[in-house]
Order: sequence, then C-alpha cells, then structure tokens
Amino acid sequence: MCWCIMSLQVSIREGESQESLLRRFQKMVQTSGILREVKAHRHFLSKGETARLKAQKSARRRRRYG
Repeated sequence: MCWCIMSLQVSIREGESQESLLRRFQKMVQTSGILREVKAHRHFLSKGETARLKAQKSARRRRRYG
C-alpha cells in the first residue's frame, strides 16, 4: 500500500484578509480531492467489500442516468 502525502501551499496576497486566505485554502482542498481520498482510506476494506461497494455505486448511477 502506498500512501502519498499531498501538500498544498497558499501564500497571502497583498491586501488579502486572513478570512479570504482561509476560504481560498479550503477551496483548494475541496478541488484537489484530499478529503475524499482521506475518507476513502479511513477504514480498511477487503477486496470483496470494495467490489460490492463499486457495484452498488454503479447500480445507483445507472438508475439515476439510465
């Protein structure tokens, strides 16, 4: 298993407030998918469980779009 550490760096712009900097950082975290990746690896899932979840997700997608 490979764990990759992603680092995001946000530097403050001239005249930018800390609230704006924090909002920009949170938006970067959302778009980079770090939280999604962390939540996916929060608990160990066996190969059978991942296959079952993948099938459920696929069925849900087919019901929604097909």
